[in-house]
Amino acid sequence: MTVSEGGPHVNAGAEATESSTLSLDDGDIHVCQDGPRDAPALLLVHGSASSTRSWDPLVPLLTRSHRVIRIDLLGHGRSAKPADRSYALPDQARRAGVVLDRLGVEHAVVVGHSSGGVVATALAEQRPDLVTALALINTGPSLDAFIAPRSAANGPSQWPPTDEQIRRFASTGFSRAGYQIPPELLDDVRRMTHHTLTTTMQATRDYLEQRALPDRLTALGKPLLVIFGEDDRRWRSSCAADYRGVPGAKVELLPGLGHSPILEDPPRTAIPLLAFTTIHASRVD
Repeated sequence: MTVSEGGPHVNAGAEATESSTLSLDDGDIHVCQDGPRDAPALLLVHGSASSTRSWDPLVPLLTRSHRVIRIDLLGHGRSAKPADRSYALPDQARRAGVVLDRLGVEHAVVVGHSSGGVVATALAEQRPDLVTALALINTGPSLDAFIAPRSAANGPSQWPPTDEQIRRFASTGFSRAGYQIPPELLDDVRRMTHHTLTTTMQATRDYLEQRALPDRLTALGKPLLVIFGEDDRRWRSSCAADYRGVPGAKVELLPGLGHSPILEDPPRTAIPLLAFTTIHASRVD
């Protein structure tokens, strides 16, 4: 069942976004859609403690050539936050696949930012028929590349957190100290429960401990683009080279940008992303 959330709305001068909620067996998933419905599908998956809104600045740059679909993963944003459901990466990926099925999408390029790239990889493992290609943006390949302080791995210790605690937690997500984190991203953290925050972050660590992403991606054999801000303060940027071992992988380093190039410089991020998706996207028949 699809439940409308007030119909189209406009984000910061962009074209109207269609916002809706899909009721899945284990929780409601919030979905945003932009661009022509008959254009090639592009699924954008956010990172930990984030939401569909982290993609807002980038979406208008993608909609001329793509049907852009964004979801709030279970436990995040405007999606449900049940305490008694699994937040394991394979389950988050399965839900993303169900959303695409419900929307009638048969093929999609899947783009993930940070831990969203891990979800994208898990989705491709489960549904190789659905995922035509993968683009990972500042997604660490393995846990030994993680360089942020412990607080960035575990989240704020107090709940609900203050704005200052959220800013400290999120500060390494950007390239420079003092970056003005958009207030809506602070709200994304506050929307979560302490359980969903800590459980979803642990789920990413568990998945990476089982097998490094380059090994998983090599086995998949999917076209792969890796975009990495060189000034990442969460993942050692030199780890992007680990993906070069994946046959056919293309790695793009962005000097002067940090962990969140989708927010720090959307136009520069869009250039390699569109070059890749234009080649590998499939148009709806």
